[in-house]
Amino acid sequence: MNSSNYDHLVRMQVFDFLGELADRYGDVLPLDPLRQGINFHGHRVPLLGPQGIFKPKILDLPISITTAPNSPYDDSFTEDNLVRYRYRGTDPHHRDNVGLRALMMERKPLVYFHGIVPGRYVATWPAFVVGDDPKGLAVTIAVDDRAALSEHVVLGAYDDDANSRRRYVTAAVKVRLHQRLFRERVLAAYRDQCALCRLRHTSLLEAAHITPDSSPDGEPVVKNGVSLCKLHHAAFDQNILGIRPDYVVEIRKDILEEIDGPMLRFGLQQMHGQKIIIPRRADFRPDKIALEGRYQAFREA
Repeated sequence: MNSSNYDHLVRMQVFDFLGELADRYGDVLPLDPLRQGINFHGHRVPLLGPQGIFKPKILDLPISITTAPNSPYDDSFTEDNLVRYRYRGTDPHHRDNVGLRALMMERKPLVYFHGIVPGRYVATWPAFVVGDDPKGLAVTIAVDDRAALSEHVVLGAYDDDANSRRRYVTAAVKVRLHQRLFRERVLAAYRDQCALCRLRHTSLLEAAHITPDSSPDGEPVVKNGVSLCKLHHAAFDQNILGIRPDYVVEIRKDILEEIDGPMLRFGLQQMHGQKIIIPRRADFRPDKIALEGRYQAFREA
């Protein structure tokens, strides 16, 4: 088997494995199975390593790049919907940086892991190195549609339609990453529980914006979020419940007077007058100015 076919088979197995993990865990993947990786003909192939650019032993070129949570590197989305990914170190000729350039020349795909919180990553693939800036110590990355990942693309064939499609897909990845970042960081700040009812099933928890994300001030930052279960998030969005700037919950008057089953009584009415739990870190606690604005909207509704 020549090296090109060998490389191709490893990458395809890695991509299939990531698809299986995504089916099991959703968009945000735990670290352990990524470290364990795949078994390829008796060889263990981890998917990421301690450094941002990772090449497993059995391959000649990197299989993944990683942005760690709170990374000091300036990995960011550009105005034309691509990703600028920093070199390792300051030497353009470091073997990891040379490996990225080789991926670009051979048009081989890799995986881009974006750290959300420690131990949890969003994986996007196939990602391609589409530009190189040795003076700026960075490469440019574009994410492609998985449906376009045919065998001839993995083997490095040119794709006439790739550029515009990759910009569109990378823009969608940017939105998805911001959503996942917001959710995971808000839930972590609230210790993976609903701020009202203390429900701890993370699959039923969501990050509610205080100032809506449709507003210019609705930044996806922890202090503009509250961890809520699906019921209380919906009630918050529909102005059935409000949260005062002193963190006390109010339930709308007509809902308090309504007579219904136990869900209404225990899930909403008994929340009236209770204080929400708040993050331990002061800078993660709900912004009181944002809460005041949202509370006034609740009162008006």
